[in-house]
Amino acid sequence: MTMADEAIIELVDVVKSFGSQRVLDHVNLRIPAGRTTVIAGGSGQGKSVSLKLILGLMRPDSGRIMVQGKDITSMRPGELNQMRLNFGVLFQGAALLDSLTVFDNVALPLRERTKLRPTEIRDKVFQGLEQFDLRGHEEKYPAQLSGGMKKRVGLARALQLEPKIMLFDEPTTGLDPERTKEIYRLFFDTQKHFGYTSIIVSHDIPKIFNLADQVVLLNQGKIVTFESPEAIQLSAGSATLDFLSKSMGDVYRSSELEGTL
Repeated sequence: MTMADEAIIELVDVVKSFGSQRVLDHVNLRIPAGRTTVIAGGSGQGKSVSLKLILGLMRPDSGRIMVQGKDITSMRPGELNQMRLNFGVLFQGAALLDSLTVFDNVALPLRERTKLRPTEIRDKVFQGLEQFDLRGHEEKYPAQLSGGMKKRVGLARALQLEPKIMLFDEPTTGLDPERTKEIYRLFFDTQKHFGYTSIIVSHDIPKIFNLADQVVLLNQGKIVTFESPEAIQLSAGSATLDFLSKSMGDVYRSSELEGTL
């Protein structure tokens, strides 16, 4: 097994219910290190719940969640906080603080989580702003930014602590098709550059599949895992493809048909 095939995250027989609704029903999932996994599914199928479980923000009713070989379901709060240093998160709305400038939003994790000197923080923040084409905007506030720029600021902030794992929760919500394409290209280039493990929750079918090394489909508490987007085509005529077409419309066919990122 190569390093790229090793699982950095594993869900082992995970069950999660809310009242009488079982969102995850004995789910087993391996997230390979250094790759991009896309989790797709209809509304209310447990996509965002899966991210919260992986972050330890929720606990499963039963089962184990392994992050870098350690079961986070049995961790104490201090251990969980330490484990979360391995993660960067980009939320739907980028979750920027309206009262802070772009510079201060990006600097926030460095100020809260490191002992770097102000000059070191400044250099690191400007490096991040340069990388995401944000120089010249550092004194602006979130209200002065476009939706696409907010996403770039959010990504620059999430990467300041150099996480091993990036989680994206519906990252293109509210963006027009052109901005969505721009953000997907940014995600692709950034993941290749930094080499982190990427987990993207999205309903943006089929375009999101073009980013994926692995696709996970959630439906009625169960999952189906495809080793590549192309493997979805081989399920033609199956119940899985029928579910996809009914719940999310046209699905991934090929990069030739859908166009490249």
